[in-house]
Amino acid sequence: MTEWFETWFDEDYARLYAHRDAEEARVALGRAMRVAPELVRGPVLDLACGAGRHLEILRRANPLAFGMDLSRPLLQMAPGGLRPWLLRGDMRRIPVKDGALHGICLWFTPFGYFSDDENRTLMLRLGALLQPQGVLVMDYLNADLVARTLVPEETVERGLIRAQSRRSLEGDRLVKRMVLTRLDTGDVRDVLESVRLYHPTELQEMAVRAGLRLRRVMGTYAGEAFNDDSPRWIGVFEKAW
Repeated sequence: MTEWFETWFDEDYARLYAHRDAEEARVALGRAMRVAPELVRGPVLDLACGAGRHLEILRRANPLAFGMDLSRPLLQMAPGGLRPWLLRGDMRRIPVKDGALHGICLWFTPFGYFSDDENRTLMLRLGALLQPQGVLVMDYLNADLVARTLVPEETVERGLIRAQSRRSLEGDRLVKRMVLTRLDTGDVRDVLESVRLYHPTELQEMAVRAGLRLRRVMGTYAGEAFNDDSPRWIGVFEKAW
C-alpha cells in the first residue's frame, strides 16, 4: 500500500507551500550555522531536502553538503547546480556509512512521518551516522501549540491551487486532509498529511538513546528562545559518544 508521503510531495505541494521561500531558509541557516558551526565543514546531509532551498544556501558555506529526498518531482525542481549533490531515497534507508557525517539537517518537519517504531529507529540511525561532536538540527512542530490552536477547517489559495483543509488529532498524530482544486483546469484531487506529534521531552529522550545531547533549543528560525507559544521547536543536538 502506498504511503501518503510517497505521492504528496509534487508540483502541487510546491505551489501550496511556495511561501516557505529562500529568504526563510536564509534566516534559518544563518542562525543554525552560528549555533552549530560544524555545519560549515565536512560532509553534511540535508535530509528530506525537497527542491534544495536550504541546501543551496548551506553549500555556499560548505561545498561538501549534500541532500537526499524521496520525491522525484521536488528533486527535479532543484537548481541545476545542486543536481550532482542530490540523492533520491527513503530516509529509513540512508546510503551513508556510520560515523561519516559532520552534520544532519531536518528542515520543515520531516520527522514523524512513520510509525512510532520507525521514527525511533530513524533517530537511532541519525545518531549512528554522525561522527563524535557531529550535530543534528531538527526543525519540528511545537506539538503543544498545535494541539491548543488547531484550526479544524480552512480554505486557502496559492497561485493556481485552492486547498480546502480539514485538520484533526487522531490518537498521537496530526492529520490534515485536503481537497485540492486547480483553478485553471478544474481538476480535483485528495491528499493527506499525517505527522506523529512528539512532545519535546519525547524527542530529547529518543535523542539520548541515539547518543545525542541537546545543545540548544530555538522557537523560531531567527533563533528566539523556545516557549509555549513558539511556532517551531528547533533542537540542535551534538553527538556525545
